[in-house]
Amino acid sequence: MGMDLDFWRYKENAARDHAKVYRQAACEGQQLEELETLPIDEMLKKVADVFSDWTVQNGGTLFEKEGRGAFQIFTTPQVLRFDCYGMSEQDMNALMDVPLDFGCPLYDPQIETRFDGWTDR
Repeated sequence: MGMDLDFWRYKENAARDHAKVYRQAACEGQQLEELETLPIDEMLKKVADVFSDWTVQNGGTLFEKEGRGAFQIFTTPQVLRFDCYGMSEQDMNALMDVPLDFGCPLYDPQIETRFDGWTDR
């Protein structure tokens, strides 16, 4: 079973419609006025560092490790999405920590919830 984890940052004082952002930016790849541009290259480098012992394919967008599952990365200048397959909670938490370190809280479309409080650390 797969699960996707989505991350973005709103501009200050922007209207927040998480479902719209998820649908238009994270799924369709549209750029939205209310979102900030993210340091995607830095974020991807950190993912590669954290998961350096995983096999990387598809130009750095597919990570897999036997017995640990896999994840695929989708990005736009404003969104980082991980599609996770068969991963442990511990590995997904390590994955979620990367965008959190860049001020991007998790949006979980499976439960239609954004965890804005996670970046207030």
